[in-house]
Amino acid sequence: MLEKVFKLKEHGTNVKTEIIAGLTTFLAMAYILAVNPSILGTVMNQNGVFLATAIASAVATFIMAFLANYPIALSAGMGLNAYFAFSVCMGDLASEGADAFKIALTAVLCEGLIFIFISLFKFREKIINGIPQNLKFGITGGIGLFIAFIGIQGAGIAKASDSTLVDLGDFSKPEMVLALIGILVIVILSHYKVKGAVLIGILATWILGMGAEGIGWYNGVSVFPDFSNGLVDFSGLGETAFKFNFSWVGEHIVQFIAILFSFLFVDLFDTVGTVVGVADKAGLLDKDGKLPRVGKVFMADAVGTTLGACLGTSTVTSFVESSAGVGAGGKTGLSSVVTGFMFLISIVLSPIFLAIPSFATAPALIYVGMLMFSSTLKIKFDGDIADSIGAYMAIIMMPLTYSIANGIMFAIISWVIVKVFTKKAKDVSPVMWCVFILFALRIAALVTNFS
Repeated sequence: MLEKVFKLKEHGTNVKTEIIAGLTTFLAMAYILAVNPSILGTVMNQNGVFLATAIASAVATFIMAFLANYPIALSAGMGLNAYFAFSVCMGDLASEGADAFKIALTAVLCEGLIFIFISLFKFREKIINGIPQNLKFGITGGIGLFIAFIGIQGAGIAKASDSTLVDLGDFSKPEMVLALIGILVIVILSHYKVKGAVLIGILATWILGMGAEGIGWYNGVSVFPDFSNGLVDFSGLGETAFKFNFSWVGEHIVQFIAILFSFLFVDLFDTVGTVVGVADKAGLLDKDGKLPRVGKVFMADAVGTTLGACLGTSTVTSFVESSAGVGAGGKTGLSSVVTGFMFLISIVLSPIFLAIPSFATAPALIYVGMLMFSSTLKIKFDGDIADSIGAYMAIIMMPLTYSIANGIMFAIISWVIVKVFTKKAKDVSPVMWCVFILFALRIAALVTNFS
């Protein structure tokens, strides 16, 4: 049965290898079950976010397994969750208060539906081909810095300053000290290629936090799990599932389109970059460097994103940590089936994941940020000046304006303008012109709001 469905022999693998690979992938990415509720929990119900993340991750990964037969797992994307919480809910929609997350979920739902549509007609591949490589690498690197900065803030490693905006945190605070220890744990374990290094780093930091609370050094919100409501509490889903606000969309269509487009844009890079990278490592690319059945891969994350929005979480996308499972020998969707089941099993452990504090997840954010920032090594700064400035603006504007959307906006606008003034307007594809116009409308809306 398994041989018929996943074609194990054809791919040179077996059931045991695929099971080990699936478990390895889960260990490498299980930190998202702690990080996502921590990030989205700033604007939503944490328990609901956890359940939505676990269920949507499992379903999307199952779809990837049976539809595309690839060893790629999916979950709520890092960077996209930060954009959802900090840039949209606490930034663009701050005036909407507690209802901001409903508008953001509406954008994620629309994003998923749009991706389902364009995946059916192969528009997604055409869109990604119209975006310059340098900008792709710059956006990925900028997201990495932004994620790292969020982790640094959450651990108190950096704090606000009236004179310099930011300053070094207080070494007497346990949050800062433990987070720094956690970073070193992850880095050292990663050097020795220990499976699940990121998750181990989170757990180690959390355990140290419980020790700090036990001796009275840490006196913030308790980091010990609360089992008073049992192992599984599905009540949180009532606070996150199907919480949409279409009436606001109708009244603020330009602002909504800008938010929606940023979700679409970031997810395009995240999914395509991850899928190609993992597939290349697994030897799944054809002789032309293309990935067979790529449309089915896109469909898996499109459906996952739509389901995730309905349940109450940010965009679901392919995870680069799938490469850990590939490194363990995974080559088919069977490993994804195993990973998906592990996400379902994790539901009964929700009190544990929800007790993990932000200073324990901070090391994961900082380390994953470093991995994403490494894409800047591929940027060609000695080539076309438009490509260089576009990538550079993405890198610096995301963390410094605390917004992924702003980084993308400055990157695209500067790239198009420089292309025009250096007499290379013919290099600007229709896709990039459309993006430029949308962001120009976004700036016009911002000017109107401030005037």
